[in-house]
This record gives sequence, structure tokens and C-alpha cells, in this order.
Amino acid sequence: MSFSFPVEAGAVLMFARALGDLDPRWYDEESPAAQAHGGVLAPPTFVASAAHFDPDWPYRPRPGTPWHGSGRGPGFPPPASGSGTSLHAEQHYEYHRPIRPGDVLTVDREPGKRWEKQSARAGTLRFEEEITRFTNQRGELVVTAIRVRVVTERPVEG
Repeated sequence: MSFSFPVEAGAVLMFARALGDLDPRWYDEESPAAQAHGGVLAPPTFVASAAHFDPDWPYRPRPGTPWHGSGRGPGFPPPASGSGTSLHAEQHYEYHRPIRPGDVLTVDREPGKRWEKQSARAGTLRFEEEITRFTNQRGELVVTAIRVRVVTERPVEG
């Protein structure tokens, strides 16, 4: 599945502010910091914003559907985790080109490696990589992201 999202200057600024990063290269075209990089850039982890444009993102609220991200209660694991628990274990980024306001990134995901380990407390631990490639409107690869998810066979009791 593939989808696109625009890199907008206001979104870049808000993302940087949400991180507490006030470096002018994220918002001030005239700053020496931005000029040293050929213009305003998006912060390195800005590609995480793509989730808001993903039509299948499971953590987006949808009317009439239980929400995995709700703060109204303890929540519950997504169906893909079976009877265990699913957690985001690692995230790696490889940067190929800068991301700039005005870019339109296309997001493509594919499965990566899978492996298992045994745990006395949680049973079989399934590790799954997901490889996400971000290309710009010129077809240039800008970021490769690798996420590792762990799914436990059963919940871990306290």
C-alpha cells in the first residue's frame, strides 16, 4: 500500500515546536542555519507525521469504532497482536536527502525480517520489521525507516 503526504511549512514548525526544538533551520529561511543547508529543512523524525495521512492508520479515531489510542481507559492491543501484547521496540532511520517544505512524499511499506525468541514470562516473542521508504515528488529516495515490533504470545502478568 502506498500513499502520499505534503510537507507543509506550518506542519514542520509545529512538529519542531512539539519537540521543543527551536532551531531556526526548521522555520526561518533567512537564518544562517537554514541558509547553510540550502533552505528550511524538516526535522529528522518529521516523517513520523506520515501516519496522519495513512488511510489505514489504526490509531486514528473513527466514529463508532473502539480506539486503540483512547485515554478513556487502559486501552487494548490491536487485533494483530492476538492474545498477547504488541509494542514498538526499535526505530531506525537512514537519511538519503533533506526533506523540505513543498516536498510531497510518497510512502511505501513492506515487511522486513522476522524472528522469534522465547521468554519465560511472555512465551514466544515474535519480532517483525517493517521497512518504510519515503520518496519525494522527483522520485528520489529521501528516508528509509525500519521499525521493529514485538508481539508476545501472552500478556505478562505483574
